[in-house]
Amino acid sequence: MKSWQNSAMASIQPPPIPDFLYGTAWKEERTATLTELAIGMGFRGIDTANQRRHYFEAGVGQGLATAYRTGVARRGDLFLQTKFTYQRGQDQRLPYDPAARVSLQVAQSMTSSLEHLGTDYVDSYILHGPSSSFEWTNADAEVWEAIRDERDAGRTRLIGVSNVSLRHLEQMARIHNEAPAFVQNRCFARLGWDRDVRIFCQKRKIVYQGFSLLTANLEVLHHPVIAGIASHSDVTPAQVVFAFARAVGMLPMTGTSNADHMTQDLASRDLVLSPDTVRKIEFLSANGQDA
Repeated sequence: MKSWQNSAMASIQPPPIPDFLYGTAWKEERTATLTELAIGMGFRGIDTANQRRHYFEAGVGQGLATAYRTGVARRGDLFLQTKFTYQRGQDQRLPYDPAARVSLQVAQSMTSSLEHLGTDYVDSYILHGPSSSFEWTNADAEVWEAIRDERDAGRTRLIGVSNVSLRHLEQMARIHNEAPAFVQNRCFARLGWDRDVRIFCQKRKIVYQGFSLLTANLEVLHHPVIAGIASHSDVTPAQVVFAFARAVGMLPMTGTSNADHMTQDLASRDLVLSPDTVRKIEFLSANGQDA
């Protein structure tokens, strides 16, 4: 297997990576308001996608514009991450020409994203998911090279992939000479919190972004171990999960629409778990017992 190189260009200073991401999926007409609220509450990493089916990226841009105008934040204060999504993941509102080569679609989608977000660059550009659930295809290879071209052109600082398996990453490593800066995956406790992929990333200094940490793990929020830690530390179960995520090297994401929860989620940065506690949480099984 190749030894992957760091994906940041030497001539471009990569932005500081935040310790929390705010996810903007499924917000629809509330996207602008919630984006502005999240920034006002203290989030400095904003995740979106040019996929109108699940995201309102232009609404994110509206929220950003309001935050800039009111002095809550400047562009340079924020880490903006968006994604290229294949046509099969879209509805009819496409941000590119469906007849174009996928490499051109990547460029067209980026141009659209920059317009939506009111910026001339994003901090991270991610392939939203491979074209096949089973393997890294020729189309994926073309898209990855096109995403690299966007980085080389200065329209994104860092690049990554989402919704990938260990098999995808191993195949990527055999085909391409450069590692993604980020891997973003839905993280299930019952599947070991995506342990195999996280270990792969740790070995290669790839930042693992975990999403659906709460919504994919509702049973864990009620687990006696989590409840006991929350009670002892006078925090919420959600705060315990986010503190655990950081302890095992994840960059967590939350998509809450509740201002109180935003405050609580951000406060989880102050919660430090012991190594034994981290081990107990990592090996919680789906049936509510220790694995």
